[in-house]
Amino acid sequence: MSCRAFRTLLATCLMLAVAGCTTYGPANPSFDLDVRDAWHALDAMADQPRPAPRPVIVLAGWFDPGYAVGRLEQMLAEAVGEGSFVTVHFAAASDFDACRQRVIDAIDAAYPSDDPIWTTEVDVVAVSMGGLVARYAAADPARGQPVRRLRIARLFTISTPHRGADFADLPAADPRQRAMRPGSAFLQQLARAREDARYELYPYVRLGDAIVGEPNAAPARDVPWWLPNRRLEFAHVMAYRDPRIVADIARRLRDEPAFAHNPRHPLPE
Repeated sequence: MSCRAFRTLLATCLMLAVAGCTTYGPANPSFDLDVRDAWHALDAMADQPRPAPRPVIVLAGWFDPGYAVGRLEQMLAEAVGEGSFVTVHFAAASDFDACRQRVIDAIDAAYPSDDPIWTTEVDVVAVSMGGLVARYAAADPARGQPVRRLRIARLFTISTPHRGADFADLPAADPRQRAMRPGSAFLQQLARAREDARYELYPYVRLGDAIVGEPNAAPARDVPWWLPNRRLEFAHVMAYRDPRIVADIARRLRDEPAFAHNPRHPLPE
């Protein structure tokens, strides 16, 4: 490679690196954290890990075979410390009942509970569809027989289609996709169950999420904490590794002051 070609390649890489560290879009007054400061915060937490007060369950999104959820667990574990994480993906799970059972089984295997109904209490960090799985696993299906349920203390959701996903209206053979259509019977069931839910819900989303749609990333009458998207990234697909979101969740798992605060600023018009 010639010196000129090398300089051109180096300049291109530097431009992409800088672009990857910047964002575009309006700032959120209730979540005013830039990418560089988020990385600094994660590094500081990694230097002094602080254990979470309870086990942390990390749930994957639709069709993630474990790569994304594994990376998210790694980022959180570096800030919180190893040993308290369980990851669950839903590849090959046929429907939400199968997803639900996979979560219950994973928690019971790692942290057994003597309670005949409830699992051990956990915090949940969920990507996309995983947030719906968590809510479903915590709910009472009301089918006339006792069903083992997920005991959640705090639920952190990243780009979860709480009100449905815009993409889900496309033709689908997967029953999970049909269940994520706005107004579906499944989502109505979750909405009713939320009235009795005892856990705290912390929803996050990035602007430009064309898969879910930003307003859908929080339940009805609620607003997600939103952030401008990072340049050169897909708003939905790569949200799980956004250092701003991960840093805020990590602070909360450590029971430390978080970056995002209430009241949540409305989504931009």
